[in-house]
Amino acid sequence: MSDGGYQPVDLTRIKTYSVQARGHKVHLPQFARLTDAGCSAADLIDALPDFLGARELRAVVDAVASAVRGGRPVVIAMGAHVVKVGCAPLLVDLMERGVVRALAMNGATAIHDVELALLGATSEEVADTIRDGSFGMVVETMDFFSAVCTRADKDGIGLGQAIGEQLAATKAPNAELSILAAAHRLGVPVTVHVALGTDTIHMADGVDGGKLGAASMLDFKRLCAVVSDLGAKSTDGPGGVWLNIGSAVVLPEVFLKAVSVARNLGANLDAMVTANFDMQRHYRTRMNVVSRPVSAGMGHEVIGQHEILLPLLRQAIIEKLA
Repeated sequence: MSDGGYQPVDLTRIKTYSVQARGHKVHLPQFARLTDAGCSAADLIDALPDFLGARELRAVVDAVASAVRGGRPVVIAMGAHVVKVGCAPLLVDLMERGVVRALAMNGATAIHDVELALLGATSEEVADTIRDGSFGMVVETMDFFSAVCTRADKDGIGLGQAIGEQLAATKAPNAELSILAAAHRLGVPVTVHVALGTDTIHMADGVDGGKLGAASMLDFKRLCAVVSDLGAKSTDGPGGVWLNIGSAVVLPEVFLKAVSVARNLGANLDAMVTANFDMQRHYRTRMNVVSRPVSAGMGHEVIGQHEILLPLLRQAIIEKLA
């Protein structure tokens, strides 16, 4: 076989240098520390290795603590899976503690939260119910959101507020575990961002798409005001924090537009911190949350399952603020 004119290189000619002159990315003090049985949550969090996801988690916790101490908003934007894996009590607690000062969610999140508040159960086996056309055809949920649309249109209020008021009016039996009910009780603004045709209630004849869309549009305008407030109070003060949890498409797109509106109207968001928590990496969360809207080093990403990450995140935050 021809060598094509290539001769083996002479490795005796390579240049070397001492390891003492090399920059290192890994040092022993960064390694995990062993904890004893019965250690505190603070000890466990402090013992995590200082690498990658653990480092990103600590950076987010520090940013949240700084925002709370500096009187800046912490906003959680979430997808439905957060509710479906039982994390609502964590978010309710963070609202009650004054950590989370605003929330944004897609339509599916609102539906699951409402069903849990009213029925104590939600979700279905789609692979089964889609076969016979019964998927999503739950009359109680459809009727509830029909009443929500009527309330929102009559009172000229946003979708999140209308849902909270409707839950209060119906005396939802599980309101203490409902994000929307708790937000209404605590006066925490919630915006609901609907993509028409994506939610089960959109199949209901009684749900008015015009009223639903108008209420969601009002929520978008309110969210723009929330995002406008994520800057620093002073040039050297902390900024607010936007946490995207479990929404891969709708809320990253909504956030990007809200950031554009906020900056167009004069808001300085240079001190804003963003973070994405999800089970896998997605293009829109990477670009629209972690990268494009923020200054270098101000966007973070922690990958993992919500039912594991969010209890850890909450505990780390309250330990930091203790």
